[in-house]
Amino acid sequence: MEILEIIDKLEEKIDKAMNIPIINRSLMDKEELLADIEDIRLQLPEELKQARWMKEERKKIISEAQQEAESIIKAAEEKTIQMVQEHEITKKAYERATSMIDSAKENAQETRKQTLEYCDEILYGMQQKFESLIETLKESRGNLK
Repeated sequence: MEILEIIDKLEEKIDKAMNIPIINRSLMDKEELLADIEDIRLQLPEELKQARWMKEERKKIISEAQQEAESIIKAAEEKTIQMVQEHEITKKAYERATSMIDSAKENAQETRKQTLEYCDEILYGMQQKFESLIETLKESRGNLK
């Protein structure tokens, strides 16, 4: 069962709890509530593992993008050296190599930017879920008091 489902279950129990009007309190099964809270605790590590995995995946994607960019730049530089050695087309080779390097750098920057945006969206979504969960837990605890 997911955390949000457990929280929905807790809310339902709170809503259905027997009210004692004189003292404005509700009567609920303490063991059931504690079991639901324990279920939430058991689910949290999985959510944290997913967040950690996404962080590692983000680092991996950025590293791969940087390696690819370096590889492209190195290939462009090697191509430039080769063309310079061919004395008939030295000027054109230099211009073309420079253009390739600039293009590779732009591609690498764009890939990195897109990767960072994607990771940020994923992490923001997780943050929103956790913030929502925390607010729900605070409300539930407040209702219990």
